[in-house]
Amino acid sequence: MAKDKIYTRSTSLDINTTVPTSQETKLESGTPLLFNANNYKLIAAGLGLIFLGLLLMSGGHMPDNNTWDESLIYSFRRITLAPMVIIAGLVVEIYAIFYKK
Repeated sequence: MAKDKIYTRSTSLDINTTVPTSQETKLESGTPLLFNANNYKLIAAGLGLIFLGLLLMSGGHMPDNNTWDESLIYSFRRITLAPMVIIAGLVVEIYAIFYKK
């Protein structure tokens, strides 16, 4: 009887996941972090812009319950400026995620 060759497949893959940078941030296990300090600063700036836009959009209550003033609710700040600031914050967030030194 001839012996059959048994082919096995290795379960561990040897993939080089390191990024060749001079100032690479690593965990204690030696794996590199996904984002660096600049990414986190940009993420914080984007969140700040989004929060500022939400603050600009808030308010609009009437000083007197018996009167209606459209200029308090439909003002430039709430209708135009606040959404533009929020969209700018979202653009900064997207840039922060894809930013690579």
